[in-house]
Amino acid sequence: MDLFKKCETFDAVKKLKEADIYPYFHRLETKQAPEVVMEGHDIIMIGSNNYLGLTSHPEVCEAAIKAVEKYGSGCSGSRFLNGTLDIHVELEKELAEFLQKEDVVTFSTGFQSNLGIISAIAGRTDYILCDKENHASIYDGCRLSYAKMLRYNHSDMEDLERQIKTVPDTAGILIVTDGVFSMGGDICKLPEIVRIAKKYGARIMVDDAHALGVLGAHGRGTAEHFGLENEVDIYMGTFSKSLASLGGYMAAKKEVCEYVRHNSRPFIFSASITPASVASARAALNILKREPERVARLRDISSYMRNKLKSLGVDLIDSGEKTPIIPIYTYYNVRTFKACKMLFERGVYVNSTVSPAVPVGSSLLRTSYMATHTEEQMDKAAAAIKEVLTLVKDINE
Repeated sequence: MDLFKKCETFDAVKKLKEADIYPYFHRLETKQAPEVVMEGHDIIMIGSNNYLGLTSHPEVCEAAIKAVEKYGSGCSGSRFLNGTLDIHVELEKELAEFLQKEDVVTFSTGFQSNLGIISAIAGRTDYILCDKENHASIYDGCRLSYAKMLRYNHSDMEDLERQIKTVPDTAGILIVTDGVFSMGGDICKLPEIVRIAKKYGARIMVDDAHALGVLGAHGRGTAEHFGLENEVDIYMGTFSKSLASLGGYMAAKKEVCEYVRHNSRPFIFSASITPASVASARAALNILKREPERVARLRDISSYMRNKLKSLGVDLIDSGEKTPIIPIYTYYNVRTFKACKMLFERGVYVNSTVSPAVPVGSSLLRTSYMATHTEEQMDKAAAAIKEVLTLVKDINE
């Protein structure tokens, strides 16, 4: 059989395009901001992870320009060889200090961070306990590690403990969880995870990609939110969300970071983060440290939108969380695609999310918010969402 046969028979995208409901790869023509121009349309952007609104901040943009002028456009090599700049080292020191960890290792992308951390830390004789709704990069990191992966039901602490009991006493154990789950916007049950980890001698890794700049009084993430910063062994995070750049990191004890630096294939064999990205992340981090009120504002605008949607009768599966991710469940794929298109036509961009990003039958409109959004923008977006949901409610496919 021809290897490419599967490509030739793949027609899902063609069918959506023919039905004029294909929701992906819209062309953005302006900066990431609360309002953007997308394919010639003025759009309220509620589908971005630019949580603190820093991607267009003058200090961040200026830092990127100056970095390119000083260091050029790229590093042309891995951190192991010629690709370590002084600003890479400074970013790691500053981030470690902010997160109150001994050391930090930076990676070229967030996805690569989970691949690089998990595959280096866990091996064939180890076990990884993985929440079923963890990010895809965590799953791929588990596969790359060759460790035995045990998936526990989403935020089900009884199931986590039931499964961890089956792990041999001789095995190393890593519990990996998203801090804020990227689709549902809910927060992991970190206090219970800490209790179970201590009971069974496990280590804890928290993916704070959607929690840095979002949770905690200072925006340090999930552990700060719960007052458990000394109980999490490894933080993973990204620069592509609150820190307005591109890249990722791990924060942990010095010896753990040193081990990963010298054993992580995704780290060793990848070119280092570009100078502009490093400088942008540093500038955004400085703003976060200087202006923690942005974190409070993000919570306020997210709560405003939740309350507005509820007041309009929009049915939310809402756990009461104060994160900037609000999922609006549409359940059916075609209903989701049509709702997304109709919202776009009304000047609102949301993310159309179907399986395999979510389980079959759990399709949703993923909406997310920025500290720089206004109440007026939220009112307009919420009214459009209510109108569109009413129009598509009878689509059951």
